[in-house]
Amino acid sequence: MQWRDWRRWLDGLSVVVLLAYSWLAWSVQTGTTVIDPVYTDLRERGVLRVAVDVGYRPFVEERDGRLVGFDIDLITALANELGFEVVFVRSGFDALYDQLTSRQADLIASALPYAPEQGYRARFSQPYFDGGLMLLTRNNSTIADLADLRGQRIGVVLGSEGDALAYRFAQTTPLYRYTADEADPLIEALQRGEVDAIILDHVTALGALATGDLRIATALSYEPYVLAMPASAFQLESEINRALDRLKEQGVLHELQRRWMLKGE
Repeated sequence: MQWRDWRRWLDGLSVVVLLAYSWLAWSVQTGTTVIDPVYTDLRERGVLRVAVDVGYRPFVEERDGRLVGFDIDLITALANELGFEVVFVRSGFDALYDQLTSRQADLIASALPYAPEQGYRARFSQPYFDGGLMLLTRNNSTIADLADLRGQRIGVVLGSEGDALAYRFAQTTPLYRYTADEADPLIEALQRGEVDAIILDHVTALGALATGDLRIATALSYEPYVLAMPASAFQLESEINRALDRLKEQGVLHELQRRWMLKGE
């Protein structure tokens, strides 16, 4: 095929692609054509099937034979916004995406970190929570970020991501690493003034604030938690994101953090 023929072929392909995108946008905006098979089945069924991994507090856990937690309440509120009933599908964490591809579930809600490498079989909502690392200090401390920790005492959970971060930081900045096997001794040490700051994940950090006299100085990393749905479910993704926006505006997400992380239930 000569270059001129290739050029014509490429020009023709560009037109086809442009027309396809234009048709897709028109279909979504006018609502005349529904081509999301997941959302189509969901509307006919009227029941949103949500895969969850039970046991990760405070997002999903079982109490007295029923599922409770931040994600359970979030999905219940989302389903109400969308006009669906909810059925929770129990799954191991490693099998959550398989629930989508096998069409056993329409959605994953299980403190799920954003995973773009799973994009070949799933699409994701906007983030609804940040599970990243936080730097905690006492309320009267002047520490604002890692740069203020030079020569200070910093507490970390041994072997955690916070421990690894502090270790790397200590290679260039002198500081004292205070380690413990779990978070509670670190929180108590911070309250007693035995350390100047501690690094905890966001969930644990919020729980520590309920003890009083502590504050989050800054976020040290970002780990967005999202809802996942089948790769073909572009309409469901749009509806979920709109519902999340409404719940944020209504203060529902803030209330869920207060209920499940600041105080517990």
